[in-house]
Amino acid sequence: MDGTNSSAPRGPRRLRRDAEANRQRTLQAAREVFAERGLGVNLDDIARHAGVGVATSYRLFGNKQALINELFEERVDALAVVAEQAQTHDDPWEGFVGLVTTLLEMMAADRGLREVVFSEVGGRPLVAQARRRLMPAIDAVMHRAQDAGRLRPDLALTDLPLVFYMLSSVIQHTRPVSSAVWRRCLTIVLDGLHVGPRLTDMPVAALTNAEEEQVAGVNPTSS
Repeated sequence: MDGTNSSAPRGPRRLRRDAEANRQRTLQAAREVFAERGLGVNLDDIARHAGVGVATSYRLFGNKQALINELFEERVDALAVVAEQAQTHDDPWEGFVGLVTTLLEMMAADRGLREVVFSEVGGRPLVAQARRRLMPAIDAVMHRAQDAGRLRPDLALTDLPLVFYMLSSVIQHTRPVSSAVWRRCLTIVLDGLHVGPRLTDMPVAALTNAEEEQVAGVNPTSS
């Protein structure tokens, strides 16, 4: 025996572990940077945020689009799980509400996700693929609530993307003033979709006059 610890990891295995650790750090950094700053950042920015070498990030992912693709797929996977759970929820209406709310919460928390979904640049193939995967499940959740007499029967599946677009615009424009006021708008929309004498309590306070003027851009210096 030469005294070397035979159980110590060999070079290639150690390199693979280091590469995977750097990959995970880069992915987490991309989640954070895209969510906060949107897709305008570059791979150099993400590498610095991750604390890894720029060359390492390019070696692991090649380009920023590869990171966008992987993180978008994560979001789609998570939403697919929520949609599956919504189809078996004890209350069909609450299943529908939960699915819509979760999707909008994702949008509210992630500027990059909003840009992928609603931008004409770079996101169309990703969104088309996500729609093919998710829309049948969303359709099933919607029809289940309609069959239970809880969701207005004239709501079409094609109405929902428009609702998401409308509320995403609210999220985008009100975020500098309030990160939660979009929930009031969602409550108004859901009460309009619900069948029956039901008025939901507003989840957050309304904007003040000064805040609304700031959102509208007529009082941009207001803090």
